[in-house]
Amino acid sequence: MPADRIPPVLPTDPAALPLLHGGRIDVAGRIVDASNATLFATISDDGVQAECVYKPIRGERPLWDFADGTLAGREVASFLISEATSWALIPPTVLRPGPLGPGMVQLWVDVADERALVDVVGVGGVPAGWRRVLRAHDRFGEPALLVHANTDWLRRMAVLDVLLNNADRKGGHVLRGPDGATYGVDHGICLNHEDKLRTVLWGFLGEPLPAETLGVLRRVRAELDGDLADALDEHLTRKEIQAVRDRTERLLETEMFPAPNGDWPAIPWPAF
Repeated sequence: MPADRIPPVLPTDPAALPLLHGGRIDVAGRIVDASNATLFATISDDGVQAECVYKPIRGERPLWDFADGTLAGREVASFLISEATSWALIPPTVLRPGPLGPGMVQLWVDVADERALVDVVGVGGVPAGWRRVLRAHDRFGEPALLVHANTDWLRRMAVLDVLLNNADRKGGHVLRGPDGATYGVDHGICLNHEDKLRTVLWGFLGEPLPAETLGVLRRVRAELDGDLADALDEHLTRKEIQAVRDRTERLLETEMFPAPNGDWPAIPWPAF
């Protein structure tokens, strides 16, 4: 780590959420390849300091299929659902005031290798045990494969994406953190009531869901009639919350990783 970088606060650190809620945000720069205003910042409070991503609501670009000004709330709702699974797949995320108005603030996750879990490789270059998702051609016209690792972390993330109805799970949104855990980021276009699942994590398609996952889904379904629904009500419509219930029940009924529905592109573009 460069000498001027702040040592990371890990997503599992109990200090992370209080820091995000109450710390002072100092914007350091803009992440220029993001489609919405996405700012890299430091956040500090009472001697604790970390790096974070700040997405002000005023910087959200209008979308035809998502209500204006709702993307930050969808990121927080996605974090709440991730926490309900106890899988901790999304870094701590809050909605709060900031220097450019209210917005989403999420703990920054350092990544050593952004292609560690999802990659595009030549036909003969698939790492041992990895899952193939798609065969295509690279920019030179050569055959290439979209692949991802075969891990329990990614199985859980594939299930979480179904619950979230994630319309934009790119390879660059799947991170291996400094603690060795896997995290997903960029959940602004999630949780629509219409089926919009687009993900690079189709490698488990048609496989049975692990027994542990089914137990988690039963618990989440129960919480969707209680405290979790109350928390989501701050960020989603009743129709969108009911759609989360419906997706959870569908997974419990089929007990399998689903296939694309065929009415919507199955993989985001670009894939990274």
